[in-house]
Amino acid sequence: MKRRTKSRPQSSRHRGFSLRVSFLFLLVLLAGVLVWCRWVYLQIERYAEQDQAAPADAIGVFGAAEYDGKPSPVYRARLDHALELYHRGIAPLIVTLGGNGGDQYSEGAVGEGYLESQGVPEEAIIAETESRNTEDSARRIAVIAKANGLKRLVIVSDGTHLFRIHEICAADGLDVLTSPRPRVAVEGGAKGDVGDFERIAHEVLSYSLWRMHLH
Repeated sequence: MKRRTKSRPQSSRHRGFSLRVSFLFLLVLLAGVLVWCRWVYLQIERYAEQDQAAPADAIGVFGAAEYDGKPSPVYRARLDHALELYHRGIAPLIVTLGGNGGDQYSEGAVGEGYLESQGVPEEAIIAETESRNTEDSARRIAVIAKANGLKRLVIVSDGTHLFRIHEICAADGLDVLTSPRPRVAVEGGAKGDVGDFERIAHEVLSYSLWRMHLH
């Protein structure tokens, strides 16, 4: 009498195959995400390390925190860098960007006031005071550029911020060069190293979301 062997149920074989396919898909997806993040990181580093400043129609300064009408150390470093470019004759106009930071002052207006206190004439400054984030500031500076016939701009911000700004501005049809502001003492030491990691991670995520139209 022949012994009958039990065959593996079809559903069990199918489930095992599906699990292998799903695992392979996740590995490919993870590899793709890692390659993408590595590419964005390299672009961020490249823009952070190079100063493209050259003759232009205007210098755009992206806003940062202000405290009771005075620029924070980071914002002041951006403004001082724009001021240095202005005195070098890079451009005859400075555009300060940024809306209300939570009090009665806007970053754009605070930047304008600071530059005027450093001797920049009022007619050489345009203050944008409504934008809420990087994408909004880029869109608004594009509108300002078109309204004032500005063809080329030098953008000043933190080094890690510049790749994303450049890409957003370029998508809005702007011809932009980037110029990173100097680092300030408040960012030094081990705490600053953590800040660098956090800023880069933020930029990788924000740029990726922007590219997916989710930010």
